[in-house]
Amino acid sequence: MGVRPPSSGDDDEPRSVEFGIAALDARLKDADLSFPATKDEVATELGQERVPYDVHGNDVALGEMLAEVDETEFRSRQVLLNELHEPFEAYRKENSGGVFRQVRSMLPF
Repeated sequence: MGVRPPSSGDDDEPRSVEFGIAALDARLKDADLSFPATKDEVATELGQERVPYDVHGNDVALGEMLAEVDETEFRSRQVLLNELHEPFEAYRKENSGGVFRQVRSMLPF
């Protein structure tokens, strides 16, 4: 997932804020990890890595999200991302801070 931050009025192209699976995908591309990979291999390489799960920059350890996945081996990076999508979404919903905070995060000011 990614969201563009509010504009500051300058003419620069706004950058997107990556969180959840999008942030994890960027880290996986930079990691020294090859697929197929076991859950243990992913945990060893990136388990302590903190991944933002919402637009506010709140984060969670990848190891905590891996613990929510039943699969023990991932054929590809995409399979790993697919397996982690639901745990990240559930974590985000449980730790979002309520409806007011979600609506406020969508407003441009």
